[in-house]
Amino acid sequence: MELVSASLLLVLCLCCILLASAWKSRDQRGQLPPGPAPLPLLGNFLQLDRTNVIHSLEKLREKYGPVFTVHLGSRRVVVLCGYQAVKEALVDQAEEFSGRGQIPAFSKDFNEHGVVFANGERWRQLRRFSLTTLRNFGMGKRSIEERIQEEAQCLVEELWKTQGAPFDPIFNLSQAISNIICSIVFGNRFDYEDEKFITLNKLIFKRFRFAGLSLAQLYNAFPGILEKIPGPHHVGSKCSQEIISFISERIKLQQATLDLNAPQNFIDCFLAKMEQEKQNPSTEFSMENLVMSTFNLFFAGTETVSTTLRYGFLILLKHPQVQEKIHQEIDAVIGRERAPTVEDRGRMPYTDATLHEIQRFSDILPMSLPHTVTRDTRFRGYLIPEGTYVYPLLSTVHFDLEEHKTPEAFAPERFLTENGCFKKQNAFLPFSAEVRSQLPLQSLSTQGNGPE
Repeated sequence: MELVSASLLLVLCLCCILLASAWKSRDQRGQLPPGPAPLPLLGNFLQLDRTNVIHSLEKLREKYGPVFTVHLGSRRVVVLCGYQAVKEALVDQAEEFSGRGQIPAFSKDFNEHGVVFANGERWRQLRRFSLTTLRNFGMGKRSIEERIQEEAQCLVEELWKTQGAPFDPIFNLSQAISNIICSIVFGNRFDYEDEKFITLNKLIFKRFRFAGLSLAQLYNAFPGILEKIPGPHHVGSKCSQEIISFISERIKLQQATLDLNAPQNFIDCFLAKMEQEKQNPSTEFSMENLVMSTFNLFFAGTETVSTTLRYGFLILLKHPQVQEKIHQEIDAVIGRERAPTVEDRGRMPYTDATLHEIQRFSDILPMSLPHTVTRDTRFRGYLIPEGTYVYPLLSTVHFDLEEHKTPEAFAPERFLTENGCFKKQNAFLPFSAEVRSQLPLQSLSTQGNGPE
């Protein structure tokens, strides 16, 4: 009898907790943007298609407007749709929306170290150092340009080996981009047949593929529960740990031969900075931040750029008339006797427009990375509490009917004037719009044309 009474009491207490949680959530929603009513603990998880979250959120936009609230598990999220809403938040109120939210299935590997998932002073110091160091080593200048030219030639030679037979270019493209990053952070490229290099790229590929699976979405919604349960949802993190081991091994090798007066690459420069600041108790230049910052460079560059290239090739296959115009411009400006250079870009408006349209149309980062508001923030008449997660839907920017005529069509001409000169489009935000979006290696694939 006592056992039954205890069980009933436990159930009653649980019901009270759930009702209190639901009432608290309802009370908080009075000042938040509108959205579907969440269930206790589950939030709106059951109302979203885990295989196509973007589509689910776009359907909610039709009902609640361009700014609305959803609950992913117990986490409250404000979603921004369309160019105007995204610009007002990330540009006009950049400081308030500058916090970095976490993606549990990814960010647990970084533990808020490195650049991408850090906040506050750590983020500011590491981002400033990364940008300055890469610029000093020629980011956007001749030295990096020569490395890209060298790798492009190696890629072409690798493709020639197929002798015209059908092949899958996915891995070749990933290796080429990864090698450019390796040359910057490690100081050397790898042969495409190098076993360790092949393993590294397979891990990177597998890690990113896992992040898009419904298992990862489930983990992101309920990280506290799933972290304690064994299963395939830990596969992504295991890949990350192997990548981290590879990076750590390389760092140890470079420590052994480091000349503090003549650093040769990104890791050397970071190690020199660690030595310089070793007496500073509040320094952010630690071994963990070095490992994670290096991981971030692979994270920010390899899959984003190689995926863009893959989409580009597929799109050009569907649009042979665009291919023809690009070939004509290449022959007229570059010819066939030399490699292209950065200086050529200004004289190739159609090719430049096509590259931008590929990025807009392919839309490879439709949700961007999550933000958080750094303080209680008034936005469009609502009050968004400090710490609330914010997701800008970049897909709704790139396909915004108010900004793009026939956005579903692939049309490089939208980036050209009537006279055939290149023109910027405001609603072009392949890596978001605010200062946090300007990750160092992303400049290898684009020069942003959205608001800065």
